[in-house]
Amino acid sequence: MDVAWEEAGWERLTGRTGRRRLPVWDCTVGLVVGDRSVLMVDPGSCVREGAELRAQAELLTGRRVTHLAFTHGHFDHVLGAAAFSGAEVFGAVGLDGLLAAEREELRESAVQQGLAADEAAESAELLVLPRHHVSGEWTLDLGGVQVLLANVGPGHSGHDLAVLVPGEREVVFCGDLVEESGEPQAGSDAVPGQWPAALDRLLSLGGEDALYVPGHGSVVDARFVREQRDTLARRFGVSRA
Repeated sequence: MDVAWEEAGWERLTGRTGRRRLPVWDCTVGLVVGDRSVLMVDPGSCVREGAELRAQAELLTGRRVTHLAFTHGHFDHVLGAAAFSGAEVFGAVGLDGLLAAEREELRESAVQQGLAADEAAESAELLVLPRHHVSGEWTLDLGGVQVLLANVGPGHSGHDLAVLVPGEREVVFCGDLVEESGEPQAGSDAVPGQWPAALDRLLSLGGEDALYVPGHGSVVDARFVREQRDTLARRFGVSRA
């Protein structure tokens, strides 16, 4: 079974989880497989990419994706959502309003970062907004595994959501709160003063032995997250007292 995942470009993390590093922006998407339901963590950067991910997920799991979680609202993490017809969509509270108001900004950002103009326009126009709004924590029962969605931000953005998957080893999908393949990016919507505290919340969720899956880059451990927290605290002048 792991061979099939690898051949499709996916990295198997545990018996219930896997992830794929997408081309161009090295954005990570996650997959959580329950006995009844399947959760995708972030849907890719455009409808075309989302459709590819959906087809791969169906091939690997034998079921359709029933749930979709946005880790935050940047284009490379949300614009593939329209490909997941019928999925229940989750995001941090307030993300739906932000995405509804900023479709044009998402389109422009995607084009500036290299997405074809027609794909960016289509994906922004068809963008599916979160229907379920996570203000604290939300438990999803996928059958055989209960997944915790946690509103741990703000930090990298104003609406950061983490996904904790229990199992033989806990897995935490961090979104861009954690980045391994480059320095964490703080755009105009970042909240630098609260970013280190968001990483503390990630660490409290996952603990010392968890696998932490960054929004970009290789899977890391708790030590890496702590070091990145301390680096961000120094970078932004945030007191740890």
